Amino acid sequence: MILRIKKIISTDLVKVSFLNGLATIIRMVTNLISVKVIAAIIGPAGIALLGQLNNFSTILLSISNGGINVGVTKYLAEYAGSKNKYSLFLKTGFQITAGFSIITSLILIFGAGYFSEIILHDRKYTNVFYIFGGTIILYALNALLISILNGFKEYKRYVIANILGSIVGLTFSLVLVLNFGISGALISAVTFQSVVFLLTLYLIRNAKWFSRNAFLGKFSKAAAIKLGHYSLMALVSATVVPLSQLIVRGQITKRLSINEAGIWEGMNRISGMYLFVVITSLSVYFLPRLSELKTKQELRKEIMNVYKLIIPSLLFTSLIIFLMRVFIIHFLFTSQFAGMQSLFPFQLLGDIFKMSGWVLGYCLLAKAMTKEYIIMEFVGSGIFVILSIYFIRYYGALGATLGYALGQFTYLLILVIIFRKTLFPRKIHEPQ
Repeated sequence: MILRIKKIISTDLVKVSFLNGLATIIRMVTNLISVKVIAAIIGPAGIALLGQLNNFSTILLSISNGGINVGVTKYLAEYAGSKNKYSLFLKTGFQITAGFSIITSLILIFGAGYFSEIILHDRKYTNVFYIFGGTIILYALNALLISILNGFKEYKRYVIANILGSIVGLTFSLVLVLNFGISGALISAVTFQSVVFLLTLYLIRNAKWFSRNAFLGKFSKAAAIKLGHYSLMALVSATVVPLSQLIVRGQITKRLSINEAGIWEGMNRISGMYLFVVITSLSVYFLPRLSELKTKQELRKEIMNVYKLIIPSLLFTSLIIFLMRVFIIHFLFTSQFAGMQSLFPFQLLGDIFKMSGWVLGYCLLAKAMTKEYIIMEFVGSGIFVILSIYFIRYYGALGATLGYALGQFTYLLILVIIFRKTLFPRKIHEPQ
């Protein structure tokens, strides 16, 4: 038993989870402080607007790097032993990021007034989009560097970069929100990662792979085509999922009120905080690991190992969160968010289904199953939107969490069918 425990502890998954756990703890603490301060100052209506901007920025930030970051991580992990091969992806990845981020920047700057009115329902926030457009290239470059660290499995630098991001994000949020209220919160949401880029750049200055020449050189069409598979998948994911939340939040605002939309957004933030632990740990380990696997047997074993780790953890965590929901609401938010209590059951159930499906969804991503991945993103988000809109009519904001749970369950079920031969291989009986 002791030897088995030592073997489990020595695995890469546990090591990465431990290192990433340090960053996660700091991220959660900074999020707790940030959410509490922001909720107390700007209230549910402000939280709803911040949610709208976060969803919109997720879409634009993915476009700004061409959606290639997952592909960069995958191919650097795969070709880490060959400088000639991985350098093609560094150079091509940098050029794609620079080109897309400049285009996105111009779109944001010239369309600032329009975006302010469409996303935040008021042109008085136009300056937020001017600032966003002026700094988005730094965010895109930072995201590229983080994906490179992940691909080369430089977990310590990766963790430190995430810790710096959490601290800078908290500092920006507190300073800007305390001084400028809602406008400060919105500006903070779209600028802090730009400062983190400078810190990440300093952090990697002595890395073996890092130099000016590593990013400058001939554009590789072959590398771009390979990254393009992941670009399409990432862009679809980064567009469809936030867009579905924008639609559902808009329906809650339209049929109920912006305060109800803020309460629903608060529930999403609670989910985001604790699921961040699982997602960040697995994303650091899982993609490079899956890229190394060659057979269905190896893939099945890896999937089952991950499920054995996360399913019990999710069930236990969900139970604790549900039992402590009243305390969590008062601790994180204010009395204005008391109506959130009824949203916990279906939201937590949906989170369990979401992470169970996420594991299999990541297999589609790692194996470049582009068509299947894109179809699943549209199916999962589409079901969520349709069911949420239907249930909101009868159950209010609770209907959105019910739609979320059923949508995630359907997403998981379809993925199990897709991977049925891998998950449930037929046993061949040898003749006696």
